[in-house]
Amino acid sequence: MQNYSTVLGNMVKSIVDNPEKVVVAEQIEGDEILLTLSVAEEDMGMVIGKRGKIAKAIRTIMKTVAKLDDKKITVEIK
Repeated sequence: MQNYSTVLGNMVKSIVDNPEKVVVAEQIEGDEILLTLSVAEEDMGMVIGKRGKIAKAIRTIMKTVAKLDDKKITVEIK
């Protein structure tokens, strides 16, 4: 089983200017996982990207990682 919050945190920390402000909260219920990502206000644009392309890519990567463990994952960006 993967540590999904660590995977997401490391991925996001590599693209933001304030990696120390990246916080990932994880909730697990059965085979469903909810990750809530918080970043510094000034880094929000880097995480979302133009037309949400980076956010979509992050979610796609996390869904692929979770699928390896037969889990369903949701990533919320706040």
